[in-house]
Amino acid sequence: MRAGYGRSVFEPLLPLILGRDVSGEVAAVGTSVHSLSVGQEVFGALHPTAVRGTYTDYAVLSEEELAAKPASITHVEASAIPFAALTAWRALKSTARIAEGQRLLVIGGGGAVGFAAIQLGVAAGCYVTTTCGGNSVARMLESGVEQAVDYTAEDIEVAIKGKFDAVLDTIGVPETERTGINFLKRGGHYMTLQGEAASLTDRYGLLVGLPIATSILLKKQIQYRYSHGIEYWWNYMRADSDGLAEIRRLSEIGKLKMPVEKTFPISQVREAHEAKDSRRVPGKVVLELD
Repeated sequence: MRAGYGRSVFEPLLPLILGRDVSGEVAAVGTSVHSLSVGQEVFGALHPTAVRGTYTDYAVLSEEELAAKPASITHVEASAIPFAALTAWRALKSTARIAEGQRLLVIGGGGAVGFAAIQLGVAAGCYVTTTCGGNSVARMLESGVEQAVDYTAEDIEVAIKGKFDAVLDTIGVPETERTGINFLKRGGHYMTLQGEAASLTDRYGLLVGLPIATSILLKKQIQYRYSHGIEYWWNYMRADSDGLAEIRRLSEIGKLKMPVEKTFPISQVREAHEAKDSRRVPGKVVLELD
């Protein structure tokens, strides 16, 4: 977003505040809010299209975008969880409706959404396989996956055996799309986080880009339904009070964790972004307010 992603939506609204995840204390509530109270510790995430972000002393969120913070973890730990976990939740629970005993493949398990998806799948009783870089294999196995394949050292199509009920592709390039779809059972769900709606509307504007994106999605859905007997989806995060409640429960009992690599004071937000851009910090970064 800082570099211009989503400009077709956001450019007319500039300047806007970046940031989606938040963990903190309720300072005030609206008259219609009943589930939260002043002084309560909460965590949550804003919708992707929100203009008022969370790089602030005070963030404004709707009631459904927040839940009580898990008491067993810190604000730093809690703030790294919601957006990634809700993105994974929507794909696995709302779209694929994964169930106990099913097989789930997560392409790109080393990233935040992929790692959240792995933990949600394991907690749901699924048999989970993932691809990741070699430095993430041990962490993937510790999280409960049946198989973690190092895509830099192994041929994924040879190393992974059998078919899956759902594939979540967090990479979303043509090669991983082809591979993921070929691993699905008939009736399975392929879900990618790299839908083309934002990039096409950025390129052509909302009036032209959105219809083009819609036609591409419909074409792929029809194509794969007939050629492979599977469902094809683009997935995005959205506020989900039921999902956030379950994410809170799993975080509370230690079944959903998002390791934080480094924290920066919010006055060093530029340095935090530069550290991520240069890949000096591979994991999650959290901004802290004094």
